[in-house]
Amino acid sequence: MKRPDPNSVKRIACIGAGTIGGGMIAQFLASGYDVTAQDPGPNARDSLERLLDQAWPVLEQIGLKEGASRDRLRFTSDIEEAVSAAEFVQESVPEDLELKVSIYEKLDELVPPEIVIGSSTSGFPMTEIQKRCKFPARTVVAHPVNPPYLIPLIEIVGGEKTDPAVLDWAAAFYKVVGKRVLRMEKEIYGFMINRLQIALFREALQMIAAGQATVAQIDDCLTHALGLRWACMGPFATFHLAAGDRGLGSFMDLHGSVEWRAPYVTETPLPDWTPELRERILQQAEEIIEGRTIPQMIEERNETVIGLLKLRETSRINAAKGE
Repeated sequence: MKRPDPNSVKRIACIGAGTIGGGMIAQFLASGYDVTAQDPGPNARDSLERLLDQAWPVLEQIGLKEGASRDRLRFTSDIEEAVSAAEFVQESVPEDLELKVSIYEKLDELVPPEIVIGSSTSGFPMTEIQKRCKFPARTVVAHPVNPPYLIPLIEIVGGEKTDPAVLDWAAAFYKVVGKRVLRMEKEIYGFMINRLQIALFREALQMIAAGQATVAQIDDCLTHALGLRWACMGPFATFHLAAGDRGLGSFMDLHGSVEWRAPYVTETPLPDWTPELRERILQQAEEIIEGRTIPQMIEERNETVIGLLKLRETSRINAAKGE
């Protein structure tokens, strides 16, 4: 059984053409693929065209790849027609587990076993989705971030019966598409993006419910503070800079037993703070520090934040002018 070369795929089937499915369709078209979209909804085709009308100017600004064209899109309500001759299948049907299981059972019959099938599910583990498949080894979660044609990251992770070689194939394929691939080693509900996103949202809901904050205040905390920092570096790199010239290890020693276990953390219990965990964090942090000095990282952060502030102000001025 030989799979198509991930660098040479030409024909893609997209099952489901809603917000996420349509966004993936836009990305695939902009990357120069022939795409057959399938959705049984009565207004699905019109909705997809409206989404493409919105997405295509954005994709033109980002830069279309050779051969990119909306003319390479075909639409059908028939799933068998959609997957005929497809070299990859992207499933993006609504977040209903039984619906996904039944769709995968059908795709399993229609699609040759060497063809990889990826799911845009935002939370269900592939182990549950692939449970009625005869060929579960070729199934993988490929969870994009909305809107998929604009946000580059995609999370990929297999189920219990997924072949590791399929994860290698999917990682290579999505890199060709233009995605930044986050390959997860362990399967968890919600994957990484939504686990982090929901943890923050849960804290926001707690504060609003208690009358401690408003929606506007929460948004300000993100758009004018944390979001600006996180646009250029994540929490560990941020904390690396928070201890002056002493770095992440010093920050964790000073704050690990206090801030990260504070009484205002409302839900998820924190892991035991052990020397082994501290050392693991420091070793893994070297991957994001990449040999840069703290002054170098501060300069990069400052330039990025200044650029974002200027860009946001320009966007607001243009919006006020109606441009």
